[in-house]
Amino acid sequence: MPPSAPSGTTHVANPPAGPHPPNRLPRPAAAGEAGPPVPRPPRQLPSAHASLIGVALPGLTISAEHGQLTGHGLEGIYHGGRRLLSRCRLEVAGREPLPVQGRLTGADRARFVAVVRHVDRASPDPVVTVERTRDAQGTERITLHSSATRPLRLPVELSLATDLAELGAIAAGSAGPELAASVHGSGLRWTSGRHRSVVSADPAPQDALASTGLLRWDIDLPAGGSRSIELSVRQDAAQPLRSAGRGAHPPLAPARAEGDHPGVPRMMATCIDDLQALLLRDPAHPADLHPAAGAPWRCGLAPAEALAAARMTLPLGTRLAAGTLRTLARTQRGGDGPDAGLIPGPLRDAGPHLPPSSTGIEATLLFPVLLAEARRWGLPEQEARALLPAAERCLRWLGAALDSGGYLADPAFGGPQRCETQAHAHRAALLGADLLELHGRPGVGQWRDRAAELRTAFRRDFWIEDCGGGRPAAARTAAGRLIPQFGGAAAHLLDTGLLGGGTLAPGLLDTVRTEQLARLLGSPALDSGWGLRSLGAKEAGYNPFGHRGGSVRVHETAVAVAGLAAAGYEKEAGALLGGVLAAAEQFGGRLPEMYAGDQRTAEAAPVPHPAACRPAAAAAAAGLHIVLAQVGIRPDAVAGTVSLAPMGSAPLGQLSLTGLRVAGAPFAVRINRLGLAMVEEAREGLQLGVRA
Repeated sequence: MPPSAPSGTTHVANPPAGPHPPNRLPRPAAAGEAGPPVPRPPRQLPSAHASLIGVALPGLTISAEHGQLTGHGLEGIYHGGRRLLSRCRLEVAGREPLPVQGRLTGADRARFVAVVRHVDRASPDPVVTVERTRDAQGTERITLHSSATRPLRLPVELSLATDLAELGAIAAGSAGPELAASVHGSGLRWTSGRHRSVVSADPAPQDALASTGLLRWDIDLPAGGSRSIELSVRQDAAQPLRSAGRGAHPPLAPARAEGDHPGVPRMMATCIDDLQALLLRDPAHPADLHPAAGAPWRCGLAPAEALAAARMTLPLGTRLAAGTLRTLARTQRGGDGPDAGLIPGPLRDAGPHLPPSSTGIEATLLFPVLLAEARRWGLPEQEARALLPAAERCLRWLGAALDSGGYLADPAFGGPQRCETQAHAHRAALLGADLLELHGRPGVGQWRDRAAELRTAFRRDFWIEDCGGGRPAAARTAAGRLIPQFGGAAAHLLDTGLLGGGTLAPGLLDTVRTEQLARLLGSPALDSGWGLRSLGAKEAGYNPFGHRGGSVRVHETAVAVAGLAAAGYEKEAGALLGGVLAAAEQFGGRLPEMYAGDQRTAEAAPVPHPAACRPAAAAAAAGLHIVLAQVGIRPDAVAGTVSLAPMGSAPLGQLSLTGLRVAGAPFAVRINRLGLAMVEEAREGLQLGVRA
């Protein structure tokens, strides 16, 4: 768990491993000398791609499609990263029902249907259907429906168990044995140290056997009737599981989409539902909500991804952005050392050609950007002013971390100068200056000058000329050597940020090279047909399952779609947008953080990544971001204006969006099939405009 993760959350790391630097082998042991330690292989997370994952953090359920909790693998009901129930096997009339369907019916719940075939020998058809609904807040309802023409008396048994193991231990294969149960009230209880799990049943069972973890009922099922049993799983009988994102006043507006594309309404609704389910409270400041990175592996705070998700959901209101910013401001490093102002975050795999990067650096650069853009979307001035000192500390850290050439190394001084890190730094400088100017703070000219210097240097030092028109380098070493491998991270060069008056900040590339970048991002080497590959298919080391070595990352694809659309490259933007929407349909509307970068064909479906989080906050927010790219909403609540820059090609056809939030008020907009925009609801007095 990263240092900034709130207590009670789980963050299972899978760090890049490698016991030796590239091209160096351990020295063989001499006679009589102990050999070097045997390298430990990278830890492999259990597969979760085929599981049905219900989320209402801090609650979580992981189930197979058959609906039985068998005690194997990750299956179970969790709270705060601890498994409260690992086994819940149902038998009716002495046999397990035959499963026929299992699916998610919401972000936090799943429904399973099975049939009982052996209770009426006079009919070849099943006469009893078993319906199970399981939610992440710890409730399971089992309903038996009879189609028989006579009453039935059916023995029903539930075999229950748990190990009270943490998710991290389960992922590592060290969960421990099942615990001994004791009868407690209308169910069973398990205890391990200070941890406890209680399962209560309604109606109470006729028999409860602690030695085998068995609850038993004799159910009288009338002809054509139904009977239900409800289980409640709790850490403590007096404390129900409560989801942070399911309160009376959720921080995200319930926006809706309607239009020509049938997949957009479902994907948008699912993305919002997933984001609400992934919200967590800062325990010390319960009014502040922030998104967890994703389930099942990273149900805790990941600073860079939390800020990115909050930024992409600004059209749903500024409350999530404010809570995330306040939560991370409290983690910011203090003092006068070189890390003063840095928001801490773990290292992250960067693919086959670069060492891991620092998510802390990315978060530190995102902080002033999110604050500046949130102010333009309608964050109240008082809340923004309270966060301004933390943003200024981020900028001071950036100023101290830049080298003599004006570049920012990542993860530390002397490390590679990554292309996307320079884009983040450039955007932070420009939007930081905008934020300082808005609040009458000093340093505005200094940061704009630094951004201009970085633009000049980047255009001189980071471009690789070749016969195809050239490309931006992936990174530059401290010695000035360019690393040429091209991947989806280059899309961040197009994400320049929103300034006052609805204008976009300038980018690091000039117009000619921006056009070349757009061509590269839209090429078959990068566009898989399902989204943007994190590494081009023709690059050395390409692996369609590589985290950042060839898989499709939904967040990066959304950055590319929005950036390409804003820069006027609608053909490339529309192709990537269509690919993600097609993938979302195959994934039931719930986008994973990544999936395989295999080329799309007429017969194929996107291939899941076995280690991907699904749901994932950044991916869910990215689903909203790509839909809103067709509209191009550019607000300036401070000036009382909002402008639209819709995609003239209207790749989604007619599109109507309602329930958005601009300047603290509801906002609705409609795009017709010609790409023309019409605002249908907005705050009174808000000046409207459309940009060409």
